[in-house]
Amino acid sequence: MAPVIEQSVQARLVSSTPRMEIVSAVLRYDSADPFAVRMAFPPTATLEGVEVSWAFARELLLTGVDRRAGLGDVQVRPYGYGRTVLEFHALEGTAMVHIRTADLRRFLKRTHELVPVGGEHLHLDVDHDLAELLRDAL
Repeated sequence: MAPVIEQSVQARLVSSTPRMEIVSAVLRYDSADPFAVRMAFPPTATLEGVEVSWAFARELLLTGVDRRAGLGDVQVRPYGYGRTVLEFHALEGTAMVHIRTADLRRFLKRTHELVPVGGEHLHLDVDHDLAELLRDAL
């Protein structure tokens, strides 16, 4: 089993109302999928009442803590002093969350200790992934 890093963070959910709801979310990094980070939100934080998880590039977070990054469903940018904003775009609408930049940097540091930037390819099992694709195609 490949090493996994999980870190709880306090996420401020921004909505059209003046108040921001604070929820606990979980950042997850699996060295078996070295380019991706997942962020899971608890059922109480979603409109459907089920846990929702988003997957996006680790590089997006790394860039987004210092400057605007992302063009698609997930966008990241610094916000004021000590906050990073993540925007999640879906057909149902946009969710915007604020996270402490220090927490995000701590998480990213841990992922880099596990899989250094530029070394992701060393953690991929291309033969296994190709076999899975071919198995599913038959």
